Amino acid sequence: MDRNLALEAVRVTEAAALAAARYVGRGDEMTADLEAAKAIERAFRAIPVQGTIVIGEGGEEDGVALYEGQRLGSGGGPLLHIAVDAVDGTIACATGAPNALSIIAISDDPDPAGGFLRCPRTYMNKIAVGPEGRDAVDLDRSPTDNLKTLADARHVYVQDLTVVMLDRPRHEKLIAEVRRAGARIRLIPDGEVSAALATTRPESGIDLVMGIGGASQGVLAAAGLFCAGGLLQGRFLASNAEEASRLRAAGIHDAGRKYQLSDFLRGSIMFAATGVTNGDFLQGVRFFRGGATTNSVVMRSKTRTQRLIQASHHFDFKPEY
Repeated sequence: MDRNLALEAVRVTEAAALAAARYVGRGDEMTADLEAAKAIERAFRAIPVQGTIVIGEGGEEDGVALYEGQRLGSGGGPLLHIAVDAVDGTIACATGAPNALSIIAISDDPDPAGGFLRCPRTYMNKIAVGPEGRDAVDLDRSPTDNLKTLADARHVYVQDLTVVMLDRPRHEKLIAEVRRAGARIRLIPDGEVSAALATTRPESGIDLVMGIGGASQGVLAAAGLFCAGGLLQGRFLASNAEEASRLRAAGIHDAGRKYQLSDFLRGSIMFAATGVTNGDFLQGVRFFRGGATTNSVVMRSKTRTQRLIQASHHFDFKPEY
């Protein structure tokens, strides 16, 4: 994959984050997501690739921007598989909470059906950890055992570890077990991809992410963790008959299967993200007179290169009366 595409990918997520940031704290998650999606579509018009969305905002029948099967790019370039989330953490964006990101992952897998696991709109039980813990945890172990082995691998006490999970009633038993084991917990309302990626940075203070969240967010987090040398394992969960039907339609018949990174991704992967709100992984958009600053990361699986990019963007000011 052309390394020059890395900067183009960052421009895409920057455009999405800048569009969404105008709606931070305004209580309108749908508009923030829509405007970010439109910005991604516009940004891709200038990129000479032939991209197809395989993980997006929904199906074409849903009438959404960035639907699965949509073509992106001006054409004439390489064939690419694209996984995208205009705003991961729409609730966080709407309320001004941390960890909202604009995200894109790209694969150059030559298989037309490859690149990323085709992922229906359903839930997934996940465990995510950075490079230091990739050989120490496993989704099939109990939370207590995972905390002990991770603490041993990092040469710390279990009490020194911080576990992040979504603040949902379904995690009541998981929360109780983690607390009995002695680890600390940070409950987040949204933004699970940011939390998973933060496990790759010791300075974030996040050691492990566990629990049930969105399946598509699992694939996106897997792409970033793969590039950074971390680990994500997942198992699909259907909460109702409709979701079970979606899994079968996607060819996923073994509900008990544990998915590894190699199951989620194929080919060379490029991952880019830009912060919308301040978070554990990236800082959010900050507006100043005449412009804004963005903080982004771009990573390549082939070289494990991670580039942090802070950019200043300048706008023409047009007052509204």
